[in-house]
Amino acid sequence: MSALSQRLQAIDALRGLVILIMMVDHVRETFYLHHQVLDPMRIEETEASLFFSRILAHLCAPVFVVLTGLSAYLYQAKHNSLSMTREFLLKRGLFLVILELLVINFAWTGQFPPHVIYLQVIWAIGISMIVLALLIGLPQRILWLIAVLIIFGHNLLDQVSLQQMPILQPIWLILHERGWIEWGEFLKLRTSYPVLPWIGVILLGYSIGATIFQAQMTPQRRTTYLWIFGCSSIVGFVILRMLNVYGDRAWLEMSTPLQTLMSFFNLTKYPPSLLFILWNVGLGLLLLVALEKVQQQAWVHPLIIYGSVPMFFYIVHLFVLKLLYVVAVALWGQNHGDYFGVNQVSTLWWIAIILCIVLYPLMRWFSKFKHQNKQIPFLKYL
Repeated sequence: MSALSQRLQAIDALRGLVILIMMVDHVRETFYLHHQVLDPMRIEETEASLFFSRILAHLCAPVFVVLTGLSAYLYQAKHNSLSMTREFLLKRGLFLVILELLVINFAWTGQFPPHVIYLQVIWAIGISMIVLALLIGLPQRILWLIAVLIIFGHNLLDQVSLQQMPILQPIWLILHERGWIEWGEFLKLRTSYPVLPWIGVILLGYSIGATIFQAQMTPQRRTTYLWIFGCSSIVGFVILRMLNVYGDRAWLEMSTPLQTLMSFFNLTKYPPSLLFILWNVGLGLLLLVALEKVQQQAWVHPLIIYGSVPMFFYIVHLFVLKLLYVVAVALWGQNHGDYFGVNQVSTLWWIAIILCIVLYPLMRWFSKFKHQNKQIPFLKYL
């Protein structure tokens, strides 16, 4: 197996791992809505099992986005063409934006035509890919600089508001502030994932690829660099978090050591704070190092399968969850106020595990079908 194929397998394995973690969180958003969590969470009102399940799921979006940037560089290296890469990013980004608007929103809300459109992670990845397509011709040092400035500097903008400038306010909400955009009387847009920080993360992924995933880089040296990047990111998180002056809301000493620990890791996702990015991207890079070392082991193969068809899984699992919820309401009714829900966080994990096992044969079939039919253009987007 070539070095490139090995790298792609490790990337798919990491993507597959976070997909399975994502399933747990989406099961929570389907069957645990009677215990909704804020961002960041309220420690006193959130049980520890729910808190740490949610914190674990924080890993998903940063890893997806940084791997998108890394994969964009690998695509460019494989085809040795900047124009092909730019075209692919533009088409894939536009595809993801349209998919979010027309398909993903329907999977979440069941409304068509929609009254509310939630601009979530698929939207953010799509917009980030489009921006990356426009920037990849710049010198690599400039791309690194832009990535670092966005990631480390965007929290300086937290107090900026353009409410008094209605013409610019929608643009600001899309870029950096979670809020509502009213489009006439019948449609509202919710900017759940403001895109500016995610643009920094995708540029970071591309820059990491261009720096240490070059063909002449030995696997040992690449692993060393990934380890350094990952550890540096986590150490930076710990130092800044201990200082408690910048990068997220301050953590507090709570009534118990466990709650104090929860406060320390209670990070802001919408939009992702500097500390949120440092912790989760750093952890993701260390997981990539670990998976490269074990990617040939049999237990990793299902992760590779899931990671090879991420968008197909994303669409399928959302509709499966919606169907299960409708069936549950029909059978047992709304047992928690306006919702049907389970009573234990552990039940969410069991539902997610069972669904991942049940969906695996379909993912394996589609992965094989996708590999055997590369001539079908749209399959590469799934």
